[in-house]
Amino acid sequence: MTAPPATDTSAPLTPPEREQVMQAIEVYLRQAYGAQPPVTVRSQLAVLQTWGGPFFRAPVFVADEQPQGKRYSMRLGNRHYPHMKLRIEPSPDGSRYLFRADSHDRHVCPPPTSAEHGAFRELMEKNQQVVDSVESAWADAGVPTFKTYLREDLARRRAESKS
Repeated sequence: MTAPPATDTSAPLTPPEREQVMQAIEVYLRQAYGAQPPVTVRSQLAVLQTWGGPFFRAPVFVADEQPQGKRYSMRLGNRHYPHMKLRIEPSPDGSRYLFRADSHDRHVCPPPTSAEHGAFRELMEKNQQVVDSVESAWADAGVPTFKTYLREDLARRRAESKS
């Protein structure tokens, strides 16, 4: 098994450009809602589009430090569940940022003995369908995701093993 390529950890990872983030948001919303998103999401977009300061310091983003760099989250929800997030996080090798749709529901599933368990599992399945749809549409649009990162890494490893 080959280790991932070494990266320069002395320079901080540069977040994606505003245009790529806005493209990712547009694709996300189209897949998550199919129609106009709720007013809370539209309000966040208005803030983001008119924000005059550094893009990732807009109040719609929550930033937290990760070993490879900052991770940014924006709660955009979906037509079934208002807590789903768009995440922008460092790749495992710390070389770039990847986009991820986080259903944000795994940590709150009621136990199997609960009366709400069946309905919540159904919601989790719907959320996963939205996640898959968003991430597939991102890949089609050229927005980097963890799956596209893995495909590229696998192709690189295959090419290395042939040479």
